[in-house]
Amino acid sequence: MTRVLNAMTIDVEDYFHVSAFDGVVPRSDWATLECRVERNTDRLLAIFDEAGVKATFFVLGWVAERYPELISRIAAAGHELASHGYAHRLVYDLTPAMFRDDIRRSKEVLEGATGTAVQGYRAPSYSITPRSLWALDILIEEGFTYDASIFPIHHDRYGIPVSARYPYRLHRGPGELIEVPGSTVQWGPVNMPIAGGGYFRIFPFAWTAWGIRRINRAERRAAIFYLHPWEIDPDQPRLPCGLLTRFRHYRNLDITERRLRRLLAEFEFGPMQSVLRRTFSEPLSASQPAPLPYLW
Repeated sequence: MTRVLNAMTIDVEDYFHVSAFDGVVPRSDWATLECRVERNTDRLLAIFDEAGVKATFFVLGWVAERYPELISRIAAAGHELASHGYAHRLVYDLTPAMFRDDIRRSKEVLEGATGTAVQGYRAPSYSITPRSLWALDILIEEGFTYDASIFPIHHDRYGIPVSARYPYRLHRGPGELIEVPGSTVQWGPVNMPIAGGGYFRIFPFAWTAWGIRRINRAERRAAIFYLHPWEIDPDQPRLPCGLLTRFRHYRNLDITERRLRRLLAEFEFGPMQSVLRRTFSEPLSASQPAPLPYLW
């Protein structure tokens, strides 16, 4: 049986950008901290090169401005560049005007570095929720063709549990957008996350592998996997934080790279746009989209 092509995505941000540290590290201090994002992202590029895998890198504009050569290396290696916003602010904490400025600034930085149009966006901490659905209209107006910011799960910081579990087309006032939800498996009436990130580090490897196989084989769908460069960096500085944040952020950093290599060996991965083209069997900008449900 032909292996399903899954999406490998990287949210390019540094350890101190994480939303849980917003009350610990003021943005005014970011430039004074030890930056490790370049070396960690280069490490991921080397891992992907060894595995023959192309990925989508959702890059924070703050990072792109400071490391333009890193952006050039990502593009030169054949990976897709997409936006993670500029300043890693939760969408539901922004006004529409602030959000537009943030994504526009990020898009301009990335496109200026490579000369290639940026098609995709992922919000920091999956922060497009029922409180911030207005952001989808702005993404369309700003020229994005797909969004990967909605997670169909219950979580204390994000999630739209009733959202569809697989990529679908949204038809909204300004136009259309493909929404690419974080991957889940259904456990009775509950969607359980198997998309990567902390779920990949904290849960046993077998959980992620089982979930991707279930999506690929039983449901004949692609899984959407994500990771951050800091998640393969066990030597990163430790920041003061509560017990829950400490557990979520630092758990199993020392084994994540090994797990990632195993994942790349067991499954087929590619960039987001390749997965979406297979999913919809047509270019993302097609004028006659396939009808798919809009479930909230």
